Amino acid sequence: MSSTKVNYFNKYLGMMKNFSALFVVIAAILWGIDGIVLRPSLYSLPVPFVVFTGCAIVTIILFPVLIKNFHFIRSLSKNDLIAFFAVALIGEAVGTMAITKALFYVNYINLSIVILIQKLQPVFALLLASILLKEKLNKQFFIWGGIAIAGAYLMTFGYSFPNFNTGDKTAIAALFAFVAAFSFGSSTVLSKIALKNVSFEVGTYLRFAFAAVILLFISIGTGDFNSFGSVTATQWIVFALVALLTGGPAIFLYYYGLKRISASIATICELAFPLTAVILEYIIHKNILSPVQWFGAAILFTGIIKVSSLHINKN
Repeated sequence: MSSTKVNYFNKYLGMMKNFSALFVVIAAILWGIDGIVLRPSLYSLPVPFVVFTGCAIVTIILFPVLIKNFHFIRSLSKNDLIAFFAVALIGEAVGTMAITKALFYVNYINLSIVILIQKLQPVFALLLASILLKEKLNKQFFIWGGIAIAGAYLMTFGYSFPNFNTGDKTAIAALFAFVAAFSFGSSTVLSKIALKNVSFEVGTYLRFAFAAVILLFISIGTGDFNSFGSVTATQWIVFALVALLTGGPAIFLYYYGLKRISASIATICELAFPLTAVILEYIIHKNILSPVQWFGAAILFTGIIKVSSLHINKN
């Protein structure tokens, strides 16, 4: 191959990598729309039922992926299937239920705060990598990770201590957001492992298919599966929008990008998620962060970027 062709080929690969990061950004923007515009309108329904219905609709839509790749999926190793089961359980079931529960406190907390706290996930992602992959974490990780958590606290509670006796649901919503951050951070690491031997479209289908089965059993166990009769026509439209815009397509784009860039770069690209949420929260609900909350958000963002850059330099 001539040097000219090699240069063009390398340039093409570089462009594709940049576009891959853009796909992650677009996915993150769609998640911001989901969290602020769509999901809160489903607050009257049980959380397990909401998440199950969304996953089930996406699984049905992606059924042609199963037909096309049926023999390949059957040939996957047990470890590959276990990896996707873990992604579905931790990232889709636990994580999505936690962030949905937090967002359902629409009358108690600025929703963009919940989403900003959820972006602590790179801290948890690196912690999980140290446990599962035996990666050593240096002192800077704990410094910047602690700063990010401090920023999240400052953004949520300001300079005061949370008072659990007032009936204020801010602390509860923040706790669910922390659970979501841990779950999605874990899911990022597990997804990177799970996608090693499969295409992004097969990975998307397996994530939602496993999650739908898991959430079906959870919904039946909690008695929430009987909530179909309580869904209004408007809420069915919202379910369809979640599935067609911010559910399947967002994960589709995210997995496409994640296969081609590092998990750390993907985490930074995902900051489009909270930025979108803050903008939409102001436009739709006229809520905006106070000066002290903006200060906390700046500390949080700085900590997240620094934590992620430590991982980038390591790789």
